[in-house]
Parts: sequence; structure tokens; C-alpha cells
Amino acid sequence: MLGKLKANIISNLRNIPGWKTKRKILVFESDDWGTIRMPSKEVQDKLIKLGIKADQNYYNNNDSLESNNDLEGLFEVLTRYKDKNGRSAAFTPICLVANPDFQKIRDNNFKEYFYEPVTETLNKYGSSHNKVFQLWQEGIKNKIFVPQFHGREHLNVKRWMNCLNGDFPATKLCFDYNFFGLSDVESNEIRGEFLAAVDIDDVSENIVLAEIIKDGLNLFEKLLGYKAEYFVAPNSLMNTGLEKDLSQMGIKFLIGSRNQPESLGNGQYKTNFRYIGKKNEYGQTFLVRNSQFEHGQSAEQYGYEKCLKDIEAAFRWNKPAVISTHRVNYIGFINEKNRKQGLEQLDNLLKNVTKKWSDVEFMTSAELGELITQSADAD
Repeated sequence: MLGKLKANIISNLRNIPGWKTKRKILVFESDDWGTIRMPSKEVQDKLIKLGIKADQNYYNNNDSLESNNDLEGLFEVLTRYKDKNGRSAAFTPICLVANPDFQKIRDNNFKEYFYEPVTETLNKYGSSHNKVFQLWQEGIKNKIFVPQFHGREHLNVKRWMNCLNGDFPATKLCFDYNFFGLSDVESNEIRGEFLAAVDIDDVSENIVLAEIIKDGLNLFEKLLGYKAEYFVAPNSLMNTGLEKDLSQMGIKFLIGSRNQPESLGNGQYKTNFRYIGKKNEYGQTFLVRNSQFEHGQSAEQYGYEKCLKDIEAAFRWNKPAVISTHRVNYIGFINEKNRKQGLEQLDNLLKNVTKKWSDVEFMTSAELGELITQSADAD
């Protein structure tokens, strides 16, 4: 009882500061589309037999490069529900546009890093993934799946390459199976989190990271035909020194959480207070998520019933509901049951939302950002 009361108080408090609107706006932000994560169930089983703790978290057990079936199932649910304007429910997939080229790295004896566009990765996965990029394009055209930028790859290149050239046997063994997503705890190696792509060990690294981001944004535009406007740092970790570079690259909107950690280097972090509509010194606007829809991690804490309460709290305080819902919730390439449960949860959520709020409006993150900016300019 006390736990639920506390959660309800937090849900209301986090909606007090920031931009307001009487419109019932609902945004789904979904991280990690395009990255490999666990290559396959077969790879996971082999790693476990070799002594790697590759089954110690929900992501490794379920998350993989999205397949045709994953996207087709998601789109079917999204198009089933319409808002007050007749628009289908929409996801803003926060995408990666590249993955490591393991073969080239190996051929060059680990002395240089190489990557491949996500389209090449999809080709390597064969017939189960041969329609994925076409489905991305259809999703953009139909405004139900409109990508924004999560990074070039979901990988801290410097840390990973240093370990591949050092004494890190678990990291090297995972490389042999095209897998890089093992955490420090799971690997029993002290080497920093690989998935935190723009986390830093020293502030001087921002120079190289800015070049990686610029390269990734150029690839994003080349593949998708438009410029990304919104950046979500992998694992939500970056140094604010990158914000100026991002602004110069055309990024208008940044992810924020109420108490957002900032990496300072040398293992040091600080917390920055964010709220929706807050601007930094470069005029970029923070979009703050106020709900988590991550049922696979905990149906009680993050399932559709709790999410509905979060949406209700957001609307009560005249805030848009900005929902965090990672790709892993909708992936069945490794475990079909996971996709089935995820889509059932999403269907239940959208069914109840459209029933409870007939005036709901579905938007993408960039559309919400533009609305906030226009409102501020009007003021």
C-alpha cells in the first residue's frame, strides 16, 4: 500500500514544473531500434555453455535486431487505434543507424574500428529481416513509426576497442559471436559500460564523440531522407559539453529526466534538474518522459495499468504524456512469447486510452517539440 502511495505521489509531483497544455497529447518514445543486442537464441546458448552470463537480464534474454514479424505485429496494433483527428497511434523509435563490422575489425587485427550501416546488418540476418528497412520507410510514410536519433551505434567504441586489445577474455569471447552488450557485472570485468556510447572517461573524449555523432547524423539522413532533430544519448549518459556540437548539427530537442545524470569523466557524475520545455543555453528544448511502459521488467510497476495512471496524472496537470517503452518489449526473434505479451499490453493500453480520453492526440516526439517551441515563441 505504501509503495503504491509513494508511486502515485511521485507520478503527480514530476508533472508540476514545465510546459503546459490542455490538449491530451500522447507520445511513445521507444529506444534501441537498429542495434544488434543479442544476435540470436543460438548465440546466447553457446555463450552460456562457454561460461558467459548471457542470460542474466531481460534484455539479453529477449532483445535482438528487430525482425519482419516484430514490426508487422507492432504496426498492426498501432493502426488499430485512432485519435480525435483520425490519426493512428504512433511510435518515435529512437534509432541506431550502424553496428560494428566484426569481420573487418577482425581482419585488421583489432587495430582499427569499422562499422556497417544498419541496412547491411539487416541483410546479414537473412529472410527473417529482409523487409525491416522497407517497414521503417512505410512507418515514416504513414506517420506511425518516425525515427529520431539514438547515436551511430549503441556502443562506446573507445572502451570496447581498448578491451579487445587488452586482457579481457569475456569481451573477446563475446566478440567471436558478434555480441558486445555484456555489462561489467555479467562479464566479471572492470572496464566500463560498453552500451553507454557517449559516456566519457575524460572530457577530452568529447572531440571524438562529436565526430562520431556527426557521422551518425549524416548516415541517418542518407538512409531515411530527412535530418534528425531529437537526440537521446544511449543509457541517458553524456557530458553537456556535447550540447553545443549537437546544436550546430541541427539537434533541436534533447531527452531529459527530472534528475538526469551527467558524466564528468574519471568516474564522476552529477545530476541536472530537467523539466519538459526547459531550454539550455543553445536554445535546445528538453523533452521529459513522465511514464515507463516496460512491462517485461515488471508488469506491476511498468505495465499498462500503471501506465494508464501515469497518463491520467500527466493530463491532470496539463502535461503531455511522454512514455518510455524500449524496443525489447516488442521483440520476438529470440522469444516469441515476449513479443506476444508486449503487443497484448500495448493493445490493452491503447484500448483503454482511446476509451477513457476520446480527445486524445497521438504525436511523435519531434511534433511535440515543435509545438512546445511554437508556444514559447508565441509567448
